Amino acid sequence: MSLLKHPVEPIVRVEEALVSVVIGLVVGSFLNVCIHRLPKGEGIVRPPSCCPVCNVPIRWHDNVPLLGFLLLGGRCRSCRSRISWRYPLVETLTASLFLLTVFRFGLNLRTVLLLAFICGLIVVTFVDLDYQIIPHAVTLPGIPLGLIGSVVTRDPSPRDAAAGMLIGAGLVYLVAVYAEVAFQRESMGGGDVTLLGMIGAFLGWRLALLSFFLAIVAGAACSLALVGARVLSRKDRIPFGPFLALGAVMALFVGDRVIDWYWGLYR
Repeated sequence: MSLLKHPVEPIVRVEEALVSVVIGLVVGSFLNVCIHRLPKGEGIVRPPSCCPVCNVPIRWHDNVPLLGFLLLGGRCRSCRSRISWRYPLVETLTASLFLLTVFRFGLNLRTVLLLAFICGLIVVTFVDLDYQIIPHAVTLPGIPLGLIGSVVTRDPSPRDAAAGMLIGAGLVYLVAVYAEVAFQRESMGGGDVTLLGMIGAFLGWRLALLSFFLAIVAGAACSLALVGARVLSRKDRIPFGPFLALGAVMALFVGDRVIDWYWGLYR
């Protein structure tokens, strides 16, 4: 069975697509604030954004997503220190995923919930990359949001969402326990447990399992490549949260087709 048997048709107008991109850029700018401040326990609204090197407040026109970075040449206006590549990357990634989500699912309440879900995944990814932690401030509120969303939209069904939350969290917990016994060190943390629980609450148990499988494959491939390139040693660890987030995004957009294709092999 081909994965392209049911190709996705455009379901939004050009102006709606442009609005989704603009909103994605603005939201991406806010996510950068969350990524920078949540691990430090700082507020995400106040104080106003400032340069992390010289602490000079950033002017409003320098804070315009992407454009401000380009006009400043990637440097602070005051101290000329370099602005991290992460800021334009997060803004571009958020805008791209907003566009893909609206294009794929249309404009409805389910899409709004999925956009919130994607924002959570983006924050988790970059916080885990920078600090090797997954903020519970994102995943713990995300679980009930996904469950409530399933009650309202019935996509997935409340039963599938609840099963996804329990199976997802339980699966990571069991793998973490057995891996710790086998390797005599912690392999996954509590953040990974709540993250896959959130993924299951939003996507249901089938796509949660697929997300976990894709995360393992992607993580193993990345680890082997980095070890082969001698960037990392066999004893080094890489955060698993970004791979869970990647698996969830892949499952969201093509998961149903992958599952149908896989079961079609046995028919």
